[in-house]
Amino acid sequence: MKLKLSIILPLSGLTVLFFVWLLANPAWVGEFFRLMQMAAGLTLAVVWGMLFWKWKRPSTSSSLPTLDDLYALTPYEFENYTAELFRRKGYDVTMRGGSGDMGVDLLLTKEDGQRAIVQCKRYRHTISPDIVRELFGTLVHERVTHGFLVTTADISKNARKWAKNKPLTLIDGTLLLEIITALDKKA
Repeated sequence: MKLKLSIILPLSGLTVLFFVWLLANPAWVGEFFRLMQMAAGLTLAVVWGMLFWKWKRPSTSSSLPTLDDLYALTPYEFENYTAELFRRKGYDVTMRGGSGDMGVDLLLTKEDGQRAIVQCKRYRHTISPDIVRELFGTLVHERVTHGFLVTTADISKNARKWAKNKPLTLIDGTLLLEIITALDKKA
C-alpha cells in the first residue's frame, strides 16, 4: 500500500513536535503517562462506539454469493466451490478438472460406493442439448450411476427435454443459488 506524501509530511511533523516537547518539558514523564492514558481511553471509546454502531445498523450485506459472484470465479475456483457444496451434501469428492479431465470435473462417491460425475460450467450463455448429451456420454464411458451438470447459466428447454428420464441432474444458476441458500441455513 502506498502512503501519500500529503499524509506522511504532517504525520512526520507531528511526530517531531511530540518528541521535541517530551525532551523540552522537565516533567515529561508524568505528562507522557497522562497523555497515554487519555489516548488509550479515547481509543477504547472509539472502538466500542464502532462496535455498537455496527451491531445496531441493519445488515444489508449477505454472505451468500450472487450469480455474478459465482461467474466472477475462475473455472478452477468454481469447480472447488461446487466440490465443497457436494461435500456438504455428504459426498466424497475427487477433483479431476483441468486439461485432460475427459469431461469430468468432479468424481463423487457415496457411502454405499455408488459413483457419480459432475460437469461444472461457469457460463453466461444458455446450456444447449449438446452439452447434456456430452455429459451423458461421459457418464456411460465412466460407468457411473449418475451425472450432474452444475452451471451458472440457464439450461434450454430442449436440453432439459433430452435429459428427461436419464440419470442426470441439471442444476442451473437459479437452482444453484437455492441449494447454496438451503445449505447455508443448515450450517
